[in-house]
Amino acid sequence: MESENHFVKRSGWLRASVLGANDGILSTTSLAIGVAAASVARGPIILATLAGLVAGALSMAAGEYVSVSSQLDVETADLKREKNELASTPEIELEELSKIYEKRGLTSGLATEVAKQLTAHNALEAHARDELGLNEISRAKPLQAAFASASSFLLGGIFPLLISLFAPLNQMIYFQYSFSILFLALSGTIAAKVGGSVIIKSVLRICIWGTIAMVISALIGYLFGVSIN
Repeated sequence: MESENHFVKRSGWLRASVLGANDGILSTTSLAIGVAAASVARGPIILATLAGLVAGALSMAAGEYVSVSSQLDVETADLKREKNELASTPEIELEELSKIYEKRGLTSGLATEVAKQLTAHNALEAHARDELGLNEISRAKPLQAAFASASSFLLGGIFPLLISLFAPLNQMIYFQYSFSILFLALSGTIAAKVGGSVIIKSVLRICIWGTIAMVISALIGYLFGVSIN
């Protein structure tokens, strides 16, 4: 029999990819709208959008790598501590594992037997999974998260850059907003499909908060409408 392909197995790279793509669309669009609201020329809009795209992708990669690496450090330290405890106090650790299974609904005798068999098979793996909640699916992967976040940010941010290059200057804000909402809705749909969640909920959530961010950016641009020629 083939193993089931559960959605949770995609959670690590999916979270980073969705976050990166949405941030790429939203950050660069908001930046373009803010500058467009304060500028009468195309050059500053393109420059700001391009700079935001590059800086954002690098920032996302660095941020994801650092944060996920910190998580990995904590997981590694916990595993090392657990390994030492298994070596120094195996009886206590066995009892601890038995209590975990007993709390999950097994009888005392069966819980002890299960704990003994799993300990004999791979004690550290059993404690990592059932005591610490760590497994291969949820294990932190810094490089994977950094790459997924940066590449998806670039993919999402390229669309606002293209719009800043080709959209009519006097309607730049409207073009940026309209297309970004379309791209955000598409991103939300893809994320929901891949993650197995409700599409309409995902799309509404991202479009509402995206609209709020872009409206605030436009207002700031108008309020501080200094000509950038």
